[in-house]
Amino acid sequence: MNFSLYIAKRYLLSKSSNNAINIMTLIASAGVIIASAALFIVLSVFAGLKNYSLQFSSFVDPDLKIFPVEGKSFMFSDDDKNTLTNIQGVASFSEVIEERIIIKSENKNLLATLKGVDSNFLNVTYIDSMVTKGYWFTPNSNEVVSGWGISHNLSFGILDFRKALSLYVPKPGKGQISSIKGAYNAVYVNNVGLFDINEELNDEYVFSDIGLAKQLLNYKDNQISALELKLNPEADENEVRDAVNSTFKNRFVIKNREQLNEALFKMLNTENLAIYLIFTLVIIIALFNVIGAIIMMILDKKKSLSTLFSLGAETKSIKSIFFLQGSLMTIVSGIIGVILGLLIVLAQQSFELIMLTPELPYPVVLKFSNIIIVLATIFALGIIASRIASQRITKKLIQS
Repeated sequence: MNFSLYIAKRYLLSKSSNNAINIMTLIASAGVIIASAALFIVLSVFAGLKNYSLQFSSFVDPDLKIFPVEGKSFMFSDDDKNTLTNIQGVASFSEVIEERIIIKSENKNLLATLKGVDSNFLNVTYIDSMVTKGYWFTPNSNEVVSGWGISHNLSFGILDFRKALSLYVPKPGKGQISSIKGAYNAVYVNNVGLFDINEELNDEYVFSDIGLAKQLLNYKDNQISALELKLNPEADENEVRDAVNSTFKNRFVIKNREQLNEALFKMLNTENLAIYLIFTLVIIIALFNVIGAIIMMILDKKKSLSTLFSLGAETKSIKSIFFLQGSLMTIVSGIIGVILGLLIVLAQQSFELIMLTPELPYPVVLKFSNIIIVLATIFALGIIASRIASQRITKKLIQS
């Protein structure tokens, strides 16, 4: 066995004659255990909150969404549909039209986004499962489904025939507008359902049949804004992307769910990084105790170090003893901390100890990558702290 490692293990496991040093060592180890457990728990909680936030986008966003390279709309013929259907990995697709509109209820107006979808849309997303009042609209009708926020702001409900809703969109063209009536296309609709996903979507979207959207926007039969794709569970996203790009060369831009919610993903990733850096700072502060404990151990063992030096041990070997002792202390404490954090996370998953709301437990997700991140952080910082402390040893200190 390596001489320095053998002595380091002896020093780590044995008690010092000075009780203050024993207490200092326990405090240092406890600090690393608590800091590493806290970092692991916080990363697991944040992963749970991230999944909880993103699960709502999966109800309304497809696996892949196809946009035109130029313009707001494009022509998609029956031959194009057959070609897309035959691409391996595509389970289903839906044609959609999206456009900003003005929705009017009695004397109230509101800007919103109309999303006209075909009958296949419910095979691509699960938006109908988020309709909390009423029902999904009937195909080829003037029925719409609105978000709760729009319903609240315009004071309308469902199947309220006394309050006719009007959808307006500016007519394309140039020149002076002679009258408001001549400046807009308009359709009357009946709201038959309310969906509840999140505040942003609830305040933004109105869903209708794609035929109604084409009528409002004066679109041609094969003219659409985008295509939304659902992939087979075993399909490779990159392979499907390559197949679509090679089949429809230079026609489309393809985005996945993360790219469709780019701002949200950036915000969540930034918050995750900020939390990691904050708790890493806590670990660094805890490791100051490790440095102090090692330095106190060095001073306490001066006579033993002098004896080792007299027996032929080099200064480098003696430094290695305390470097390895500090490294072992942080590694063992870090592993204990991660195990403690792991038990707490598992307990929350199994027994729902802490509730976010009376019905919803605080979401936590156990990820192997978080274990690696915490251990790598503890090991790296522990090695640096041990190196700093061991440099306190000099030939002059040993012989004094």
